[in-house]
Amino acid sequence: MKIFKFSILLAVASAAYLLLWPVPIEPKAWLAPKERGYTGPYTQNKKLANIDTLSLQGQQGPEDFALASDGTIATATHSGNIMLLKPGAERFEPWLNTGGRPLGIEFDKHGNLLVADAEKGLLAINSQSEIIVLSNEVNGSKIVYADDVDVAQNGMIYFTDATTKFSAQEFGGTLAASLLEVIEHAGNGRLLAYDPQSKETTILLDGLVFANGVAVSHDQQSLLVNETGSYRVLRYWLSGPKAKQVDIVIDNLPGFPDNIAQSPTGGYWLGFASPRSKSLDALDDSPFLRKVMQRLPAFMRPGAIDYGHVVKIDENGQVIKDLQDPSGAYPFTTGVLETDDAIYISSLTADRVGRKKLTLL
Repeated sequence: MKIFKFSILLAVASAAYLLLWPVPIEPKAWLAPKERGYTGPYTQNKKLANIDTLSLQGQQGPEDFALASDGTIATATHSGNIMLLKPGAERFEPWLNTGGRPLGIEFDKHGNLLVADAEKGLLAINSQSEIIVLSNEVNGSKIVYADDVDVAQNGMIYFTDATTKFSAQEFGGTLAASLLEVIEHAGNGRLLAYDPQSKETTILLDGLVFANGVAVSHDQQSLLVNETGSYRVLRYWLSGPKAKQVDIVIDNLPGFPDNIAQSPTGGYWLGFASPRSKSLDALDDSPFLRKVMQRLPAFMRPGAIDYGHVVKIDENGQVIKDLQDPSGAYPFTTGVLETDDAIYISSLTADRVGRKKLTLL
């Protein structure tokens, strides 16, 4: 009888926990596009397998790259270190530490390294290695999770605030915070612009479900921005007859799109941090069940999967290259930097930088 009573109490306590325990998310219903899987332009292949890797000397998470005018490649790591690969070198060397979590990076025409730092906001690092905070708020609200950055030919700086609700510092790091934003699916992300002349920051677009990678288009007329939680790439028009309007460049992607960057030969490289989660998509119209799911132990919730995957799309969103490694030997592939002779592949978690010669693509 005692065992029976204990079992009843345990069942009641467990049910109460799953139904009532407070969690930080307030999920919203949405309709996930029907997943096509690895078919069509995404037919599974091993073109990203057995890539070369370059040492980060113990650092992890080379999230993004920036290419300087002298051929130096910069990358940002979990520890806050910015690492540099000099022309002809075969390993990255430490430069400086932002004191936060640098994510997207880009050099401007003056040689300053622009940094979207998830903890510090939009930064600039000059040739004297001075770190300058350009923007950490907009319209009186804090920039919570600066994620990616790009700069136009006219000097305007565009960057994303991935979520205004789930900060990396408060919610266990950049990955954990991003998962909360995606699971909630309330659209707390936004696309921002910073004017170096007026030093003003403005909101171009909000309501995005984890606003991630951003790239200025080749003709400078628009911005491409990844909406990670909705599996798509959007185009925000800067000028022309569609100024301030938004189009879908490509949607129903097979994974969570992370960074996007111009290719010097035309088109854009797009990285997928992980394939989509069938269990998460199945709960798209069930906010209550997603809240219950968040109360489960972490190992029982949907999580990222080790899988290497980057694609190149043209201006119209057509896939023109697709490189995969189902083994996930180089996992969480966030994006690509294309140079004259190779592509460099970034990662959310890896302890090295991936590289593949253009002749082998």
